[in-house]
Parts: sequence; structure tokens; C-alpha cells
Amino acid sequence: MPGRTSPDLRFLLAHPAHFFALGFGSGLAPWAPGTFGTLAALPLFGLLQALLPQPALLAALAGLFVLGIPLCQVAGRHLGVADHGAIVWDEIVAVCLVWALLPQTALWLALGFIAFRFFDILKPWPIRYFDARLKNGFGVMFDDLLAAGYSLLLLKGLQWLA
Repeated sequence: MPGRTSPDLRFLLAHPAHFFALGFGSGLAPWAPGTFGTLAALPLFGLLQALLPQPALLAALAGLFVLGIPLCQVAGRHLGVADHGAIVWDEIVAVCLVWALLPQTALWLALGFIAFRFFDILKPWPIRYFDARLKNGFGVMFDDLLAAGYSLLLLKGLQWLA
């Protein structure tokens, strides 16, 4: 399986790590897979939020981050590209963290989505630095965690001003 660079449905279903790393299939989108992966986070976030109180939700997200390291590592190795665009588990976990720490209104959730995608795509320092140097499962997850941090700094600043 190593060396594949165009994942498809067969690849998605070939290994549990592929299924999760590719965001339940959202990473197979032919364009903007990161955006589709971020959108795929919404039902997962809604489920986690409905089932867990805030501290447990944050603990679950920490667990999903740690779980994402080997998931992304396996999928990247099988794709032959450490941080293949189809791997979107990192976006899913990171945007859920953003949403978990914002007011739970449609406006704030939408702003969280927009801010996260902005920073994930733009990759300001040090995100770009780590994205270029960490080419393993941790690196895949870590740069999106930094994008979530930038998003939260911006949005918490806006929340403070409002």
C-alpha cells in the first residue's frame, strides 16, 4: 500500500486509521479537503458536546489529539506523503477545540470555522516553521493545534471587545 498518492474509497476502507485520518471520507473531497474535513467536525462536535460536560469534552479532545498522531502517521505512510491533503483528522480535532472554547451560538461557531480555516491555510509563524520541519503524525496534528491557538486568540479578543 505504500506510495499511493490518490486515496479513494477502497483506500479509505482498507484500514481503520485511513477511515479516521481521512475524516470519515471527507478528506476524499476533490478540492479543499481541509475545508470539508473541518465541516465534517461539526456532527462529531455536536455529539461530544451533547454527551460530555465541558471538562470531559476537553479531555476527550486531548485524547483524540493523541490518538490522531498514530492515525495520521499510518495514513501518511500508506499514502507516501506524511501530511497528505486528504488527511483531515488534524482539522477535525483542532476546530472542535476552537468550538469548545467559544460561546455556543451559530455566529461564534461560524466565526470559529472561518478563523480556523484562515490560520490553517495562511500558516503564520510559527505554524509554517513547524509544518515544514515536523513530518510525522505529531507534526500533522501540531500545526493545526497552533492554528486553533491563533483562532482562539483572535476570537477571544473579539469576544472581550464585544
